[in-house]
Amino acid sequence: MRCLQLARHGEFTTAPNPMVGAVIVHEGRIIGEGWHRRYGGPHAEVNAVRSVRPEDEALLPHSTIYVSLEPCSHWGKTPPCAELLAEKGFRRVVVGCLDPNEKVAGRGIARLREAGAEVVVGVLEAECRWLNRKFITQHTLHRPYITLKWAESADGFIDRHRESRAKDGDAVKFSTPWTQMLVHRLRATHEAILVGRRTWELDQPSLTTRLWPGKNAEKVILSTSGGALAESISGFQSILVEGGAQTLQSFIDADLWDEVFIERSDIVLGDGVKAPVFPHANSQKVQIDPKGRLIHVNFA
Repeated sequence: MRCLQLARHGEFTTAPNPMVGAVIVHEGRIIGEGWHRRYGGPHAEVNAVRSVRPEDEALLPHSTIYVSLEPCSHWGKTPPCAELLAEKGFRRVVVGCLDPNEKVAGRGIARLREAGAEVVVGVLEAECRWLNRKFITQHTLHRPYITLKWAESADGFIDRHRESRAKDGDAVKFSTPWTQMLVHRLRATHEAILVGRRTWELDQPSLTTRLWPGKNAEKVILSTSGGALAESISGFQSILVEGGAQTLQSFIDADLWDEVFIERSDIVLGDGVKAPVFPHANSQKVQIDPKGRLIHVNFA
């Protein structure tokens, strides 16, 4: 669990690389730990080894290193971590889950075993895979991880009709200051934010992360639908779809999504623009659909 705790520190800084944590243990004592802090920087294993005190370096061959994702085996922006662990003489390596990147994909494990290390794979595997679900989706399904998000009234509308808005002013605001901050945090964890062209032209949303530290995601304006959806979002590791109703519904109808956040307000509109129809959503806090994907309702 400590590996996962450490890995989460890189949630806003490592993409498109995965979040990874590493812990070095000798006879029940942690002698080193680290995480992948930012894209292009040293990986978790490197930082963990560097954190070991000089007087403890001789203990490395007799220690176990726990790492949440398979150590890399190729040269990229940094040297291969599997080679580093082999050079340091680790005799036991515990890995949370395999790296699906075709440049790794078991080669890191093979290199460590070739060097004589005992390698255990699959410890807290589900938790490790969930942590890097965006990275894993990109490398296994070859498309972005797609999150849908909308806010709706208690009676299932996401806004008044445009004619009513023209008379009464701006769109209805369902969010509270707290949930607005959560939405901006959600934006900060995605590479891009998508809205439909009509929403962009009529509302001119800023789509920034101004209420949460982190860089703004790239804006994508959708002008296509149906089979062209996949093409319109290519090139990103993760994308947050924020509406409106027609755009959101097009992703649901195409079964092109991985996670959904629905903020359900106590406000009753009585009429307006219907919220997207999502067959598996209900009033529970969190529900998993038949394909194992998550639907969060009232995510605050």
